[in-house]
Amino acid sequence: MIDIDNVYSMLSYKFFTVADHSITIGGVLLIPILALVGFWATKYLVRLLTSKLTTRNADPNIIHLVRRLLYALAISIIAITVLDIINVPITAFAFLSGAIAIGFGFGAQNIINNFISGWILMWEKPIRIGDFLEVENAKGIVEEINTRSTRFRRVDGVHMLIPNSKLLENTIVNWTLVDKLMRTSVKIGVAYGSPAKKVAALILQATEEQEGVLNTPKPQVIFEDFGDNALIFEVNFWIQSNVEGGLRVAKSNVRFRLDELLAEHNIVIAFPQRDIHIDGSLRLLKNDVPD
Repeated sequence: MIDIDNVYSMLSYKFFTVADHSITIGGVLLIPILALVGFWATKYLVRLLTSKLTTRNADPNIIHLVRRLLYALAISIIAITVLDIINVPITAFAFLSGAIAIGFGFGAQNIINNFISGWILMWEKPIRIGDFLEVENAKGIVEEINTRSTRFRRVDGVHMLIPNSKLLENTIVNWTLVDKLMRTSVKIGVAYGSPAKKVAALILQATEEQEGVLNTPKPQVIFEDFGDNALIFEVNFWIQSNVEGGLRVAKSNVRFRLDELLAEHNIVIAFPQRDIHIDGSLRLLKNDVPD
C-alpha cells in the first residue's frame, strides 16, 4: 500500500532554490502537466472561436489575426500561471531575461524584423489571404501569413516562402488590394483596304459578347495606327477576376470570336508583306554547257 506521507514528503523535497524561493520536486513535475492542460484548453477555445467566425463568413484575415493573438496571449498566461503556482517570482528572471534579450537581439535581428513585419501585415492588412500579388518576377496568390514568412503560391503551382520584411520594404504589386476589377486589351491588325469602321464594330461586338467582360466601364475600340503591313486596332475592356489566368482566358475568348466574325465578313487579318520593285531590264543568262 502506498504511504501517502512518504509520497507527500518526496514531492515536498527541495529540488533547488531561485531567489530565496525553494522549488520542490512536486513543483517541477507540475510544470509539464499545467503546460499540457493549458495548451490543450487554448487549442480547443481557438478552434471553437474559429469555427464560429467561419460560420458567420468572417474575413479569413481577421480569423488568422485573432488566432495569432489568442495563442500569444495564452502562452503568456500559461507561463505566468506556472511560475506563480510553483512559487517562482517573475522578478527572479529579470536579469537573466535582460541578458538573453540583448544576446537574442544581436543574433536574431532578421528574425525579429520578420516577426514584427508579420504582425504589421496581419494588423494593417496591406496584403491579405487570397490576394493576387506580383513579387519581383513571380505572380501568385497569398495562402497564409505567418509570424516569420508568408506562404505564396505561384501561378505554376510552386510554393514560395517570402520573408515578411521583404513584403513591407519592397515594392509589391497587389492586383486585388481594393477590388478585383482588372483592365486588359487585345490588339489586332487587318489588311489595308478593309473597312475601318466595320472592323471596329466587329471588334466591339466580339468583346461585348463575352460573359466576363463588364459593361461599365464600357469596352473601347481604338484605331491605333497605320502600321507597316496592317491597320492596327486595340480594344480595352474590364473584367472581374482575382487571378492573372482570368485575364488570359478573357483575351483568348475575344480573339476566338473575333477570328470568326472577321472570317464571316471576308476581312483578312494582316500578315507581313513586301513589295519588290525592279528598275531596268531583267536578263536571264544561260551558261554555255560544254559538249
